[in-house]
Amino acid sequence: MAISTREAEPEKERRRKRGSALGESHASSSQWRTDTEQKIYSSKLLEALRRLRRAESPAPPKSRAVREAADRALAVAARGRTRWSRAILSSRAILLKARKRRAREPVRSKRTGSAGCCPGSVMNNNSSNKTPALQRKARVLGRLVPGCRKLSFPNLLEEASDYIAALEMQVRAMSALTQILTAAGAGPSAGAPLEVHPDH
Repeated sequence: MAISTREAEPEKERRRKRGSALGESHASSSQWRTDTEQKIYSSKLLEALRRLRRAESPAPPKSRAVREAADRALAVAARGRTRWSRAILSSRAILLKARKRRAREPVRSKRTGSAGCCPGSVMNNNSSNKTPALQRKARVLGRLVPGCRKLSFPNLLEEASDYIAALEMQVRAMSALTQILTAAGAGPSAGAPLEVHPDH
């Protein structure tokens, strides 16, 4: 009887840890649903868009640059508490270096032979069929959440839950900002209207 009690204790401990992790994930994602957090993010977003506009004046910023600025502001608002926010902030310098390197490299033509592509496609299909469905979905989810490709499944779910809640708040903030700018008839600074797309 004592043996079964000792065996039951680790299982209870594992359940307690899982419940604690889920509770922390819920608390982390809930912060993005508060009006205070949305106001904080909106102010950071507006500052980022103003800096972007000054850097690319007189032409309006491109939609991709606006999205990148919005994501960086979102990562700053997360205060480095999550892996995805740290990944967004740390990838900025790497992205700039990659763009400079691509600008210096000559354009190379792509080979279009059928002999090289077909075997690889068959191998990829065969390997994907052997991979469990849940593992494939987790792999796709890990690619969608910044910095989470190699996380364990429980940690991936925690990061994804927080990231989705943050994106939902981002959409609300950008939609509200777009309505304000549209009603005002101008961007956050003098000049032509700022190109802002609420969809992410």
